[in-house]
Amino acid sequence: MTQPTRSPHPPSDRTPSFGRLFRTVLGWMFLLMGILVLYILLRGTDRPEWPVTYTEYRQLLEEGKIASATIVKSRFNDYEFHGVLKEPITLIRDGRPRQVQYIVTKLGVLDAETERLWAEKGITWTYESGDNPWWDSLITILPWVALIAIYFLLLQRMQIGATRNIFSFNKARVRISDPSQPRVTFDDVAGAEEAKEELREIIEFLRNPERFRALGAKVPKGVLLVGPPGTGKTLLARAVAGEAGVPFFSISGADFVEMFVGVGAARVRDLFEQAKRHVPCIVFIDELDAVGRQRGAGLGGGHDEREQTLNQLLVEMDGFEQNSGIVVLAATNRPDILDPALLRPGRFDRRIVVDLPDVRGREQILRVHTRRIPLAPDVDLATLAKSTPGFSGADLANLVNEAALLAARRNSRMVTMRDFEDAKDKILMGIERRSVVLSDHERRVTAYHEAGHALVAKLLPTADPIHKVTIIPRGRALGVTAQLPEEDRYTLTKQYIEDRIVIILGGRAAEKVVFNQVTTGAANDLEQATRLARKMVCEWGMSEVLGPVALSNRHEEVFLGREIVQPRDYSEETARLIDAEVRRIVTEAMEKAERLLRDHLDALHRIAQALLEREVLSGQELDRLLRNEPLPPQTDGSLRPQRADIPAAREQTPSTQLQARADALARSQGFSSAAELLTRSGHPGARILSWESPPTSLEELQAQVREFAAVLGFSDVRHAAEALSLALPTDSQREDWQRLWWHLREAALAQLWKHAETLLSRPLSDTVRTSSDHLSAEEARNAVQALLYWLGYRDAAEAAHALGIPLDGSDQAWYRLLEAMEEQLRTRLSSTRKSSSAGSSRS
Repeated sequence: MTQPTRSPHPPSDRTPSFGRLFRTVLGWMFLLMGILVLYILLRGTDRPEWPVTYTEYRQLLEEGKIASATIVKSRFNDYEFHGVLKEPITLIRDGRPRQVQYIVTKLGVLDAETERLWAEKGITWTYESGDNPWWDSLITILPWVALIAIYFLLLQRMQIGATRNIFSFNKARVRISDPSQPRVTFDDVAGAEEAKEELREIIEFLRNPERFRALGAKVPKGVLLVGPPGTGKTLLARAVAGEAGVPFFSISGADFVEMFVGVGAARVRDLFEQAKRHVPCIVFIDELDAVGRQRGAGLGGGHDEREQTLNQLLVEMDGFEQNSGIVVLAATNRPDILDPALLRPGRFDRRIVVDLPDVRGREQILRVHTRRIPLAPDVDLATLAKSTPGFSGADLANLVNEAALLAARRNSRMVTMRDFEDAKDKILMGIERRSVVLSDHERRVTAYHEAGHALVAKLLPTADPIHKVTIIPRGRALGVTAQLPEEDRYTLTKQYIEDRIVIILGGRAAEKVVFNQVTTGAANDLEQATRLARKMVCEWGMSEVLGPVALSNRHEEVFLGREIVQPRDYSEETARLIDAEVRRIVTEAMEKAERLLRDHLDALHRIAQALLEREVLSGQELDRLLRNEPLPPQTDGSLRPQRADIPAAREQTPSTQLQARADALARSQGFSSAAELLTRSGHPGARILSWESPPTSLEELQAQVREFAAVLGFSDVRHAAEALSLALPTDSQREDWQRLWWHLREAALAQLWKHAETLLSRPLSDTVRTSSDHLSAEEARNAVQALLYWLGYRDAAEAAHALGIPLDGSDQAWYRLLEAMEEQLRTRLSSTRKSSSAGSSRS
């Protein structure tokens, strides 16, 4: 039964009540201050008072225009006179006349004479104190109180946060699988059946432990997934999380390592404490080599923080305390540098090797990654799997993604075999850098260099087949010769390695044979050849002089890195013999490459010339050059017209849905079907509606294929075959002609139904309109758009330019363009039928 996933760190609710009270009081203070400010701002808006000079005040007083007054004594013992006039008067204020009824002025002192004068003029007055009310003082104080309160609040929160960080620093940054998220299962993992079988047993033990305990079996404490990068170790761990039905903790080995001493060990303890609260469970540590490296390596000594973390991990996995119910799953691609104590039984009981997939595994992986990708019928995943030896699961996933990106870039609705081949070339040889401009001499040298590699590979019996040769700069190379083995290899013979060195040096040998000089372009070739020769002598015991001994110390100092402090366990004399043997192997390989090229110099010139002309040669084209046969005409490989809606297979075509939609629209306007509309309108493509299956006669089959190609805008059958990524049929290949017939028929039908839908986009009269004169301007534009697919134009502007019709945007221009396009289509069909009939007659 699946236990609910619980957070190892429930949200802390230890915020002091004082803090909440403090924030509440502060909020009320801000609210009160806002209310007071609003009151002060609004309280005097009903009596707009205008200041007047003392002279103006005396004049108004003498004239008896003041009705009443309020005398306000300020804090400086002077007086303000706030008077109300009997009726508004006009005063000039701010350069404009103002209607004034309320005035204010400074009196300075107030004596009995002034009060007697007010009484004579009939003014009633009152006294008010000039002291500010309490709310004015409060408004002055409140901002300062608020600032101080905010300061203390921030200070308090920083102290609480710092305290929390101190205590949470030692917490393991573990992630727990969420049952609500989409899960990865073993169905998503292909090419690792043995690994899945081993892991299924552990999952079954966690689900039903009683069945195993009844026989005295114990669950393995640890499982180590070992394999090269990209083979699916982490994906297998995700699949275990999806299949297990128990809590799954995942963490990276690098998450344990910090700059502070003791943090890594504390995080290991915290991880297993969390796991103990959720038993049975699985703990997955990715990249175990980040924390499990051998102790005592390098200069860290016994106080290395990494060693402390490893010691704690050893104790937790099999120490004094028993952690039953916790299975540790780890992954690494460097098992050679792990500490032996970590690998012993009782900690990691099982070591599961996840190696590179074989041809069957690669095919399964390709099927998994292409489940949601529309594939053209020419895509053969078995062939693709055979042509990708040495690819890991990640490489194959990248291959599928690159092919889909290329298909999208080419505006295709399906991914074809051509897309996969181009994506494979991109991965193997790098991205084309056509922006790199080489001089004629450098280009010629590059062509002979790559021709040397290719020719030597063709002449040696154990060499892998040539996949492709190119002089287009790819990656950091000016040219590439790619070889792909026909099958997976697990061991290499001495003859194969020697021939491999000869092939690597073939480019340099060609430069020397043809130009009598060498260039720096062979620097990487020399490096590869020397490395292989040294391995033959030092690691594989393939030297007759030194004999079957291993002279390479493969136990590098793992802390400082490879070959930095590597000790040498052989003498100076042996080192001299090693260097001599390496030099002999490379020199003899170079001489053999030169001898082969001199004996086949004509073939070298043919291959180099073909590379200069075509830039890219396939393995099949290379074979024809070696047989001194002419190469077929070169095609640009582009789809003409570039159509994204040409279906590539009958079972995957949208023509059936298009026909149903067009039929429904036709019946709503009085026709029995869309086919009746096309037939009654005299549409030039209507006759193909009666072609339900390929004809039995090969001549008639070829004639119909040519008509399909012409209707779809292809200049000939060759362009049509290239557009659908199909092999160009020969006269005797009836199966290929039938296949091409089905593809082109479905593509033409799809266009017919689209055209019918365009014509039916507006209600038609009972009489079918066949001339553009009966169409509205909008219908004429729709008809032009439909014919663009048939005639191979990208847009209306290109069609108008090709037909010599100025497209100025007027309705008449659209009518003229439509008539010209219809006439061009009729002419093309007529010429196609004549050529088909003539071909049948000659046959």
